[in-house]
Amino acid sequence: MHRLTQVLDVELAPAAPHLSLVDASRLEAPDANGLSVLLKYMMPRISGFSQTVKRQALVRPEGMAGAVVGGFYSLVSSGYPTRAFADAQEALAWLGRPEAEARALMNELNELVVRLMGQSPLLGELHRVLRTRLVDANLTDVARELGMSERTLQRRLRESGTSFQAELNTVQVRTAQSLLLESDAKLTSVAVEVGCASLQHFSSLFRKMTGESPSGWRARHRKTP
Repeated sequence: MHRLTQVLDVELAPAAPHLSLVDASRLEAPDANGLSVLLKYMMPRISGFSQTVKRQALVRPEGMAGAVVGGFYSLVSSGYPTRAFADAQEALAWLGRPEAEARALMNELNELVVRLMGQSPLLGELHRVLRTRLVDANLTDVARELGMSERTLQRRLRESGTSFQAELNTVQVRTAQSLLLESDAKLTSVAVEVGCASLQHFSSLFRKMTGESPSGWRARHRKTP
């Protein structure tokens, strides 16, 4: 979060007046401490941003994380138009960017993120699709949404040293961590939300992936520093 605030400095004067896109769609588990850092940074600089930012679109992630990110503007009264979107293309359209230009920009940004994260474009897209359909995730539907056959998807995953089930489990646990951190939902509810058939299955998967029980992980990460 401290690095993010350093990046945001580029939008302050003497920057020229401009449109701003903030893509937070990959954020998985925002926490209160991080939000506090961002608010402390923004509050004394609102007038400075108002001199350079003409309009700002925020792309939020899915689920609870999206609700937290989408509510940020309710905490900060900016001096310029702001709006949160679930889709980057819609956000860029609101900023007045033509569809072809918006698509090219997002492709470039996605490639940069994938390169910096060390993650293949295939896995990035696979995770994006899985996050929206954990309850009924299956190879057939996911492959179709990715525009390829089941056999092709399986082959490309093998070439990347992984499998559909392994990536599904990864997304299930990451989503569960977000829910455990951001809400007081019971473990049974979290298990259902991430597509696990039972609490026992969920607990076993979570422990296998993290080395901790869901309740133990929640208690340790929700402690106030």
